[in-house]
Amino acid sequence: MTTPQGSAPNPTPAAGAAGATGAAGVGTATTRMVTALVRLRQALTDVVLPLDLPGAADQRASQTELVAQLEDYVIPRMTTIEAPLLAVVGGSTGAGKSTLVNSLVGTHVTTPGLLRPTTRSPVLVHNPADAQWFGQDRLLPELERVHHATNDPKALQLVASDNVPVGLAILDAPDVDSVEEQNRLLAAQLLAAADLWIFVTSAARYADQVPWDFLRSAAERSTAVAVVLDRTPADAVQTVATHLARMLASRGLKDSPLFIVHEGKVSEEGLLPADNVAEVRGWLDMLAADSGARQAVVRQTLEGAVRTVSRRAHPIADASVAQAEAAARLRQDAVSAYDEGLRAILAATADGTMLRGEVLARWQEFVGTGELLKSLEAKVSKLRDRLVNAVKGKPQQAEQVQVAVESGLELLILEHAEHAAERAEASWLQLEAGRGLVESAPSDLGRASRDLRRKAERAVRDWQQDVLDMVRTEGADKKSTARFLAFGVNGLSVALMVVVFANTAGLTGAEVGIAGGSAVVGQKLLEAVFGDQAVRSLAERARKSLEVRVRTLFADEQVRYLDMLDNLRIEPEAAEKLRQAARRVDDARYAARIGAS
Repeated sequence: MTTPQGSAPNPTPAAGAAGATGAAGVGTATTRMVTALVRLRQALTDVVLPLDLPGAADQRASQTELVAQLEDYVIPRMTTIEAPLLAVVGGSTGAGKSTLVNSLVGTHVTTPGLLRPTTRSPVLVHNPADAQWFGQDRLLPELERVHHATNDPKALQLVASDNVPVGLAILDAPDVDSVEEQNRLLAAQLLAAADLWIFVTSAARYADQVPWDFLRSAAERSTAVAVVLDRTPADAVQTVATHLARMLASRGLKDSPLFIVHEGKVSEEGLLPADNVAEVRGWLDMLAADSGARQAVVRQTLEGAVRTVSRRAHPIADASVAQAEAAARLRQDAVSAYDEGLRAILAATADGTMLRGEVLARWQEFVGTGELLKSLEAKVSKLRDRLVNAVKGKPQQAEQVQVAVESGLELLILEHAEHAAERAEASWLQLEAGRGLVESAPSDLGRASRDLRRKAERAVRDWQQDVLDMVRTEGADKKSTARFLAFGVNGLSVALMVVVFANTAGLTGAEVGIAGGSAVVGQKLLEAVFGDQAVRSLAERARKSLEVRVRTLFADEQVRYLDMLDNLRIEPEAAEKLRQAARRVDDARYAARIGAS
C-alpha cells in the first residue's frame, strides 16, 4: 500500500452542533436547532407537487431526498453528536467494497457479491461497546435491525466485532451503479446517512459518471470523503492515481484522502493481506482514537448537511408556488367554462329563445293566439273576456305546453352542459399539468356526466311543480272565481312559465312579434286572475326557482373538475411555511455560530 494522496478531511466547526459538546450534554443551541429541523421536515412533508409542471419531477426527488436525510441522518445525529463515527463504504460495481470491509475488520463480516446484481441487506460493523448507538430509534430508523445475513434490503444487519475500535462503525453499502434500482436507492440512502464516505473504485471504473455524481453531491454538502483506489495493477497505479487526484481536486475534493490498495492474493476467508489495507486501517483507527478529530469529521458533515437541506428547501418552495398557481388557473378555467354555460342557459330562458318551435306551437294552440293577437289593443276588460273564452275547456292543451317546456328546458341544459365540458377540457389540455389530469380522470371530462339527463329531467319537473304550487297558493282565495276555474291551475302555470321566458331581447324580426305577443297573452291571462303586482312577484319567484335549480345542476357538473384539483391537496400556504422553516434553521445555525465564537 502507498501513502494517502491527501490528509484527513479538513473539518470546519459545525454551528448546528456547537451546543452539543459541553459537559451539560445537549445544550440550548442544539435544542433550538433540533426543533427547527423537525419543523423543516414537517414543512417539507406538507408540500405536495402532484402536477406535471416543468422541473416538478426533479423537485419531487429532491423533496424525498431531503426528508430522508433529515430522518435518517441529520436529526438523529444532531441529538446524538457523541455517537460513533459512521463510515459508509460505497462505490462502483465490482470495486471490491465488501472485500475491503472484511479486510479492514480482519474477519469475514459481509459477503461479496459474486453474481450481479446482488440484493442483500447492508451490513454495519461496530464495537460491542457501541451497540446502544445503533438501535431502531436512531440511525436509519426505517431499516429493521437483524443480526444475521439476509437478502432483505429493508433490513440492517448489525455485526459486533472487537476488531473495530470504539467510536467507529463501518457500513458496507450496495453498489451506487447497480442495475437494480432498489440497490441504487438504498446505496444513496446509506451514503446520505454517513459521517464519512469511503468511496471505493478501481482502475477500470474510477472515471464512471455515477460515482462522480455522488462525489459532486458530497462536495456540495461539505461531506467528509475518503477515496480508495482498489484492484489496480501495479504498472497502472501511478498513472491512475495521478489522474484520479486531479479529478478530485477539480471537483472540490482536493482535501479528501486518496488511498491505494494494491492487488493481492485473497485468503480463503476473503481477506486481503493486512499490509495492503494497513494505511486505510491506520487512518480509521486514528480517527476513532482521537475524539477531537472524530468530532470534527462529524461536525463537518453534519453542518454541511444542515446547510444544504436549508438551501435546497427554497427551490421546493418555488415549485410549490408554481403548483398552486397552476391549480388556480385550472380551477378558474373550469369555473369560467361552466359559468359561461350557465349564463347562456339563464339568458335563453329569459330572452324569448324558449318561445320557439314546439313550445310556441303548443302555447298558440292553448290560447288561440291567432284571434287574440288581433285584439291586443282592445280594452283590458274586453281582452280578459276573450281570454276566458279562448282557454276554457282546453286543459289537455295546457299539459301539452308543459311537456313542450319540459323537453325544451332539458335539451337546453344538456346542450350547454356538453359545451361547458368541452370548453373546460380544451382549456386544461392546453397546459401540461391539465393534460395529465385529463388523462388520469376516471371518466370522460369532455362530456357531460352520464347521469346529467336524469338529473335535468328531475330538476325541470321539480321546477314545474314549484310553479304549479306557486299558482295554487296564490289562487287559494280565488278558486271559486269564474276566471280561475276557466284557466285552471295547469293553464295558469304554463302561462306563468311563458311569462318567465318573456324577455324578447334575443329574438329578431317576426319572432319578436310572435314571442312577444305570446308573452303578453300569458301576462294578461295571469293578470285577469291575480292582478299585475301579483304577476310580477310570481314571475320573479319562478325565475329565481329555475335559476337555483340550473345552478345546482351546473355546480354538480363542474365539481368533477374541481374535485380532481381538491384531491391533489395543494396548499397555497405550504410554500411560505417551508420558507419560514428553512429560515428558522438558518437562524439557529447563525445563533449557534455566534455562541461558539
